[in-house]
Amino acid sequence: MRSWPLFDLVLRTPRLELRPLRDEDLDDVVDAAISGIHGDEVTPFPLRWNVGTPDEVRRRVVQFQWRQRASLEPRDWALQLGVRFEGRVVGVQDVGATDFALRRTVETGSWLRQDVHGRGIGTEMRAAVLLFAVDHLGAEVAETSYAEGNAPSRGVSTRLGYVDNGRTRMRIAGVGDDDATVTTDHRMRLEAADLRRPDWALQVEGWDAARRDLLGDDA
Repeated sequence: MRSWPLFDLVLRTPRLELRPLRDEDLDDVVDAAISGIHGDEVTPFPLRWNVGTPDEVRRRVVQFQWRQRASLEPRDWALQLGVRFEGRVVGVQDVGATDFALRRTVETGSWLRQDVHGRGIGTEMRAAVLLFAVDHLGAEVAETSYAEGNAPSRGVSTRLGYVDNGRTRMRIAGVGDDDATVTTDHRMRLEAADLRRPDWALQVEGWDAARRDLLGDDA
């Protein structure tokens, strides 16, 4: 798409296809979010965007995706990739950066509908964006975090070579102004040379058209 070249970007793994979310994908994303993302034993997000009535979740998801797309620029961007598995969008994998040309550092975050947990999809989609960041963007460092008790997220990071990088206290917004809580947010860091590469090759399409939006160059 000439007016938004990022829409041409595609990352393919053996089982998954990751593409920047279009408006026509948002119904599937909303359905995935409403279907359930995590159990009651963990609260992985500082904003409980996936808790509430279906209409409340729908509004939060759609408005967030529109804001991310509208604010994207080479110095500060977050690429929201829909994760397609067996013909449907089952979650979102994001990768973003601030002052990437200087810092060469990306951050990642993700979520998956709960009924596809335990099948290695989380590891495969994170590996896809790490390979893209390191081999195509030239990233030297990748950072991420997980909330206290979120063992699956920590497991994905550990399998791919991340190491612990400190922790902080994270505010979890409540339903009202007076019922916010606090949890521990564990930081993790990965040096590009330490990435544990999978035994498959990432296929990337549409990257040349997307370079200016992410790197600000045509080279």
